[in-house]
Formats: sequence, structure tokens, C-alpha cells
Amino acid sequence: MKIGMILDSVYPDDARITNQCDELIKKNHEIHLFCLSFNQVFIENEVINKINIHRYYCSKITYKLSALANDINLYNNILKNKIIDFIRKTKVDVLHIHDIQIAQAAISASNIFNIKYNIDLHENRPEIMKSYKHVNSFFGKIFISPARWKIAEEKFVKSANKVIVVTKHAKKELVSRVNINEEKVIIYPNTVRKSFYKNKSIDKKLEKKYLKNFVIIYVGNTSERRGLLTVIKSLKKIYKIIPNIKLIVLGESSFDHQIKHKIKQYNVEKLVDFIGWVKEDKIPNYLSISKLGLSPLHKNIHHDTTYANKIFQYISFGCPIVSSDVTAQSELVKKYNIGVVFKDRDVTDFSNKVIELHKEKSMFKKLKNNCHLSIEKLNNSAISNQLTSIYE
Repeated sequence: MKIGMILDSVYPDDARITNQCDELIKKNHEIHLFCLSFNQVFIENEVINKINIHRYYCSKITYKLSALANDINLYNNILKNKIIDFIRKTKVDVLHIHDIQIAQAAISASNIFNIKYNIDLHENRPEIMKSYKHVNSFFGKIFISPARWKIAEEKFVKSANKVIVVTKHAKKELVSRVNINEEKVIIYPNTVRKSFYKNKSIDKKLEKKYLKNFVIIYVGNTSERRGLLTVIKSLKKIYKIIPNIKLIVLGESSFDHQIKHKIKQYNVEKLVDFIGWVKEDKIPNYLSISKLGLSPLHKNIHHDTTYANKIFQYISFGCPIVSSDVTAQSELVKKYNIGVVFKDRDVTDFSNKVIELHKEKSMFKKLKNNCHLSIEKLNNSAISNQLTSIYE
């Protein structure tokens, strides 16, 4: 089957896309990926790991209109014409639409060719939008409505052939809210491929640099709702018990200036290495020298129903997780006994959990071993049956 993946972003820059394509290609499907380029000079067509990439130019000004796509048709019309061209050229049999910003444009294009579509909800976008700075600005409150986006999402879900979500909690919430048959919704977590963690060589320079440190690591977006400030506020207390503590941050966001201000305010600059974004193939270098992986998400409807990709990255390298008590993630940690759970935004509880894992060597060793065992049940190949079944 020829499957047309529709992404309103650049590629390669999305592990979920790569993971899905990898498993579908193993089933002998032909994958064509529609994606964007924000630069006018770009490679229009290429093949990466057997994925046929088709890039279309989109100015950054046009892309910003995606936030208004539910109310103003300009973005939808521009993208629809590009997707029509993509379908004509590739002659795909079905569309796999990633998230709701581009959904209306893709659905309109699919209707012209009378082909079915499946929609992949990476996250609860209407809920996340409530935390976006531009949505909460003066003009954002006037022109961008998360409530209207939720109505649009429900419309897309009802007309889709199948809907893909990240967790059973997201499925339960969606089925209840939209009143659809639960068989229509399949689960596909944001996990890792075996190639991410198998047969990785150690970066000797990094190993030497952090040899004497007890490294705790955070990977991913650093926006306020991700909870990194809880970690920063805890470092002084942890340092009193673990003087060789070192926090490594691999990620960034527009919130970084506030995080770095807090690092300075709490006088913990020497305890933090703020690296910023690194390419996916460089993340294992840092995980291999880390003791614990952090996921201090703030509780909200979205975070309670999703898994962060980072938690699978952590356990694939034997790093027990220190997770906040967001529902889906904390249940996974407890089910496989791969870490500890602290109360969201509770600095004292977080500090105590890290100190406990440092102190209790036998507990740490058991959790570390459980991480290695559980990833063999939770890696991309092990959990992709539901996904591949919809294209049989």
C-alpha cells in the first residue's frame, strides 16, 4: 500500500514519524512523506531510510497562520493546494495526517481524490494551546480559541477512518468526549527504536568529563509546563547530600531565559550544564553517562493522558525515571517498576526522591535492571502491532 504521511513541519525532525515509517516499511508498505521547508533553498525530493520525502516551501509568515487555520481559510487553502499536488504526484492510497493544524487542508485534498484518511493525535493540542504565550497574548485571546480547536478536532476525529493516540488514557478521554466507537481508536506510544540504544559506543570525552559526577538528565522541550523549575529549585538541597550532583539539560524553549535566571538566582550555576538541543543521534552519548532521567511535567489534562518520548529514551539506557505524578506516565513507571514518582511541583518531594535513589544502592540497581528489561517490551517494534494493523 502507498501511504501518504502528512506533516506540517520539517523533516527529519520527528522521532514519532521515523518510528512509524520504520515499522510500516517492514510490512512492505511504500511511504511518501509530505513535509515543509521554511527555507527557499531546499532539497525537494529525497529518500531517507526508505522514506520518500517530498518537501514543499512554506514561508514562516504563512506557517504562523496555522494557529488561525480554524477561523481563517488562507493557511488551509495554501496547504491544500500543496497536498493536492503531493497526492497527484505520488498516487498514494491513504493519508496518515499528523495532528490537527494541517488536518482541514489534508482532509479537503483527500476528498477530491476520494481517499480515506487516518488522523494521528500526537497530543491533546486544544489543551496544550491554553499554555501557549501567543494564545494568551492580547491578540491571541481575540483570534485564537482552544475551544473552537477542540470542536474542530472532534469533527476531524468523527470523519476519520482510524484515530491514533499515544496512551490508553488519551483513548479513554477521546472516546468519552467525542462519543465514538473505541475500536476506531488505536494506541501508539512515543517510544524508541532498537537502533536508538543498541550497540552504542561510549563518548570517552564525555565519560571522562562527568566521571566523578552523579548525573541527572533532562531531555526535551524546556517550556514552563515541563516542570524544569522544580528541578532547579531542588538542587541546593540535593547538593548538601550529593555534592557531586550535576544536572544536564538537553533542550530549549522560549522559557529558557527565565530558567537561566532562576539558576543564577539560586546560585547553582556550577551544578547545571545547559547544553540546549542536540541531534537525536547524540542523545545516547549523554544518557550513557547519566544516572537518573527526569520528567517533572506539570499536571493537566494533556500531561495526564500522554507519555513523554524522553522516558523511553531514559530507560533504554538504564536510567531510572524521576517522574511527577501525572497519571499516564506515573502508572507506567509503577507498572514496570522503572523509577519513582513525586508530587507535581513539590520541590521537597522531588529532592527526597533523588536523594533516596542515590542512597539506596540496591533499590537503584533493581530499577536500573528493570529499565533494561522493560524497554524490550516497550520499544517501537514491540508495540507497533496496532498501528500496522490498520494498513493491512
